[in-house]
Amino acid sequence: MAKTSEYGLGENAFARGWYMIGAADEAGSTPTAHRFFGKDLVLYRGESGKAYMTDAHCPHMGAHLAKNTTSYIVLDGDQVQGECIRCPFHGWRFGPDGKCNDIPYSDFIPKAAQLRHYPLEERAGILWVWHDPEEQEPDYPLPDFGGHYGEPGWVEWKIDLMGDLDVHPVEIIDNMADFGHFVPIHGATNWQYFANSFEDHVTHQYYSAGHRTLTKDADDMLMLDTWYTGPGFLQSEMAGAFDSFIMIANTPIEEDKVRTWHALMVKVHDGDRETTEEDLAAAGEYQTGSRLAFAQDVEIWANKRAAINPLAIPNDGPYAKLRRWYSQFHQPRDKAAEIQKKVNGTVVTLDKRTDKDAA
Repeated sequence: MAKTSEYGLGENAFARGWYMIGAADEAGSTPTAHRFFGKDLVLYRGESGKAYMTDAHCPHMGAHLAKNTTSYIVLDGDQVQGECIRCPFHGWRFGPDGKCNDIPYSDFIPKAAQLRHYPLEERAGILWVWHDPEEQEPDYPLPDFGGHYGEPGWVEWKIDLMGDLDVHPVEIIDNMADFGHFVPIHGATNWQYFANSFEDHVTHQYYSAGHRTLTKDADDMLMLDTWYTGPGFLQSEMAGAFDSFIMIANTPIEEDKVRTWHALMVKVHDGDRETTEEDLAAAGEYQTGSRLAFAQDVEIWANKRAAINPLAIPNDGPYAKLRRWYSQFHQPRDKAAEIQKKVNGTVVTLDKRTDKDAA
C-alpha cells in the first residue's frame, strides 16, 4: 500500500491523536512487546495497577525491555519495581517520567538516560495512548464513550480483534463519507438521509435507512450518529433492534499497516431490573451482527489496492473534504486551525425525509 506522503496528507507519517492499543486485561506486571506508529513499544503495569507504555529499547545499549526471559533481573522478579521498569541487560531503572533513576553499579546517571513515555488512559475496558510526533500533551480529551460503560441496563462490550490490514488509515477513514457502499456491502434499504458534518477535530456521519440484519423487520429504520474524535477511533450511537453504542478503532502499526478492533455495548433494559442470561445472550447476538457488518468492510480493505486519487463522483459522498479534515492530524499542530476553518460545516448527500421526519 501507499505511504502518507503519497496521499499528500502532511509532513508527519503518523497522525496525532488518541489510539487504542489493546484491551485493559492485556496489560500486566510482566512487560510485553508491541509495535505501533512504526516503533517498538513496551506495555506494563506498575505495582499501583496503573498501566504505562514506553519506547522499547534502553537508551544505554539498546536492549529490548520486554523481549527477555533469561536475565536474572527477569528471573528474580525485579523488572518492575513500584512504577518503574528495569532493563534486563544492565539493570538501569526508569521511572514513570521516563528518567533513569537508578544504575546498580554507578552513582552517576546521565541526563540523556531517558525513555519516551506515552500518555496512557484506561477507559471503558480499553487502553488508549496519545501519540503526537511533536511530543506535546493531548489537545483534546479522550471521550467517555456515551457514558454507557457500566451504566445500568447496558451490557458492556467485549473486544473483537479484527486483524492487521495492509492499508493506510486514511482508506478506513474514507468510510465516513462513503454513501455509495452501504447498499452493495451492508444491504441498506429505503434510504432516507445521509450527511456529514465537520467540527474541528470531530467529524460526524448521519445515517437513516433500513438494514438487513440490525433491525427487527426489513422495513424498520436504522438510525445512526457516527463520529470520529480525532483519527484513531469511531463511535456510533445506533437505534435499531436495540439501542447500542459502537466503537471501531484503527491504530497504525506502520504507515501502511493498521490494527483494527470492533466493540458494541447494548441497552437491554432501562436499569430498573437485574440483567438476565437472556439479556446477555441477546446482546451477544447483536454484537455478533454488528461485528459481521463491520467485517464486510474489513474484507474490502484487506484486499484492495491504494486509492490515492479515487475516481469519485458527486453521489459517492464528500471524500475530498473528509481527507482534508483528516490531514490536520498529519500536519504540525499549529496548522490544524487553518484546516478546520476550511472544512468545517455540513454536507448533505441525500435527504428524502419529510418535514416531520427532519424535525
